Amino acid sequence: MNLSFQLQVERFVEDRITLFHERRVASIESLKLLDVLKAKNPYLFRAKGIESAEEMVRALLDARLSSAEEGLFGGFLEQLAIFVSEQTCGGWKSGIPGMDIELERDGVRYLIAVKSGKAWGNQSQHTKLRDNFLSAVRTLRQNPDVGRIQPTLGICYGRFKKKDNGAFLHVGGRDFWELISGEPDLYMDIIEPIGHRAREFNEAFYTKRAHAMNRMALEFMERFCVDGRIDWPRIVTLVSKNA
Repeated sequence: MNLSFQLQVERFVEDRITLFHERRVASIESLKLLDVLKAKNPYLFRAKGIESAEEMVRALLDARLSSAEEGLFGGFLEQLAIFVSEQTCGGWKSGIPGMDIELERDGVRYLIAVKSGKAWGNQSQHTKLRDNFLSAVRTLRQNPDVGRIQPTLGICYGRFKKKDNGAFLHVGGRDFWELISGEPDLYMDIIEPIGHRAREFNEAFYTKRAHAMNRMALEFMERFCVDGRIDWPRIVTLVSKNA
């Protein structure tokens, strides 16, 4: 990676990673116990033998925050991929529904839908992606100047072989970053700037997390504990009883 591009990537990452951390902290401040509890499986927590309010709230928070962070960071990686393609390969953010990046290389127009990791979506979302690719190809075919079109699912991280399932190309990890940049080592080069100010932001995050733990544990004890014991039927009623 040449120095100029490296500096561009570092500036982009540092700006966007700050926004990721700010949203990460904000996601804690907006949490409400009942909302988190209603979204989780009470039978699972009971099967794990949880007996204390602190342990229960910690498990709820960890599950909720992990899910939120995956979504926030996935959005960051997708933005980074678009930026990289624009700076290196003349790519651009696609205006076609369901597509994220378009770029041309060696006479091929790549239509790329970007996902952060391999374990994305359910079966209906996978079917929707396939439909989006078919629709995008039909749209581009209306332009007689467009040559070969390659629908592509680009995965930001993961280790697997490039494959074509007949409907679209499936590429991930190192191969994905090389496809959109021409840089074989970019997947490694971006790891350092992503750590920009991580320690500083984590201090704020863990402070807010501790405050949320205290607030939610107190509310949990008031609402769902009787004589120091968790009232599991009350929790199940909240989560599963139909109005």
